[in-house]
Amino acid sequence: MDAIDVRLLAVLQANARIPNAELARQVDLAPSSTLDRVRRLEDRGLIRGYRAILDPQGLGYQLQAVVMVNLSGHQAEPIDAFEAQIRALPEVKLCLNLTGRYDYLLLVMARDIDHLRQLVTRELATVVGVQKQETFLVLATAREDQGFALPEIPENQNTRRAGRRRPARPAPSDQET
Repeated sequence: MDAIDVRLLAVLQANARIPNAELARQVDLAPSSTLDRVRRLEDRGLIRGYRAILDPQGLGYQLQAVVMVNLSGHQAEPIDAFEAQIRALPEVKLCLNLTGRYDYLLLVMARDIDHLRQLVTRELATVVGVQKQETFLVLATAREDQGFALPEIPENQNTRRAGRRRPARPAPSDQET
């Protein structure tokens, strides 16, 4: 990965709907070279997909909560069963396996307090292996997900940019010899 790839990732992370011609302009490449590089980044798995960021309140989700979960066992089979059941719950936006006091952190979205109560008491409490859960209401979001911090890679001055030509060197004159 070079500095151009990092710039491509930064621009796409900020706006994945940017037209290829505009993306090429922003990273100073030919559009065909830009498209090739983006495809290589996708093939390498550095770009895993593209998605729209939806407004939860516009979709009727007025409540966000963090649910901390402890499992009764820590063997592979109960963990796999727990994770499979959690993946099946559409209200669970994020599930992180942790070290420390809790085994899992779940970020859940609910339409209202009754929906959250049902989710916690009827859905999560009945997931196989859940020993204890503690729910925290989210009062406000201080910072939205901004994507990943990308590495700073300096441009290699000897590397020719794809789609760009170096200026021709003038022929040596008789005075230089």
